[in-house]
This record gives sequence, C-alpha cells and structure tokens, in this order.
Amino acid sequence: MPYTADGPERRESSEKLRARIPGWGADLDPKDRPSVPRERFDPGATGAHWDFPERQPEKWPRERSIEHKFLTPVFGTSTPPRGLSGAMRKFAYRRYSEARAAHWLILLASDRVDAIESHLRSLASMHPDNPVTETGILSELTRHGYSSRFGTKRADVKHHWMDPILVAGPWLAVGALAYIAVTSRARRE
Repeated sequence: MPYTADGPERRESSEKLRARIPGWGADLDPKDRPSVPRERFDPGATGAHWDFPERQPEKWPRERSIEHKFLTPVFGTSTPPRGLSGAMRKFAYRRYSEARAAHWLILLASDRVDAIESHLRSLASMHPDNPVTETGILSELTRHGYSSRFGTKRADVKHHWMDPILVAGPWLAVGALAYIAVTSRARRE
C-alpha cells in the first residue's frame, strides 16, 4: 500500500509463478538488474520518522480519483472548486476514471469555464480585466516582439494569426452585445 513503511505483499511464491508462467523470474538474479540498490527495502535508510505521513486537513471535500482509496497526504489548495467549473471538476472525478479521455476533456472544459467565470466576476466587480496590459500586447511593441517571432524557427509562428482572435474576440463580442443592448433599450424609450 502506498504511503506506508510496509513492503508489498507477495501473492504467489516464485516457484508457483515460474511453473505457471514460462520465462518468469528471468530478472531475479541481482547481478542482472541495475535497479537492485534502489529496490532494497530499508526504511531506516530514508530518515523517515513516521509510519504514515501526517495528513493535511481538508477545508472542503476534495476531488479525488476513483482509483485511489484516499487522498494523498498533501494536496494543493490553491483553487477551491466553485461555480459551474467546480461542479464540472467534481463530476469528472466522481464519474470517470483518470484513464478515460472524458475525465481529462471535462477538466479542460472546466478550466475554460473557470476563465469565463473569472472574467464575468471581474466585470461584475466594476474592476474589469484590462486586456491591453494583461495580454502583453504592449511588450510586443517595446520588447522586440516582431523580431523574436519572424526570421527564427519558432514552432508557434504558425498559429500567430489566430492569437488576436482568441484574445480580443471575447472582449469584442461582449462589447458588441453591450452596444446592442444599450441601443435597443434607447430605441424603446
């Protein structure tokens, strides 16, 4: 079991495995195995003074993979799950194994939803994000942006044409929707 000082349990003896599986045990001779010194079970050599590490307290129910019995003793707490993105993350961990593509695709989508939620929160707080300074567009003009991109063999040059669309597109769409809403309200009055 991980996170304990106990060694793994042997389920079958070497003789039974060798009889059942042809060629089993070909690497049992320590001279044939370069990793033998690392595999030696010696808890005293590590300097660990615990049998099981002290567990970090959970401030909220954490997401954990369905493959694991419990959370690791230490885990990240930088981004507590909240809103729709948090519900999507919880669903991905509760429903799908980490070996499934659906698990990771839902997590990727929840990151995008979290970015949108953050932008909406910044707009609602009356301190909206500043896309001009936060995207680094000013540094493109003052820090050799053009010369660092062209004339070199950078791999990301092929998608530079779509970067302004991805960065400025949502802001322009929100501005257009706000303009349409204001003008339609002004016409009604």
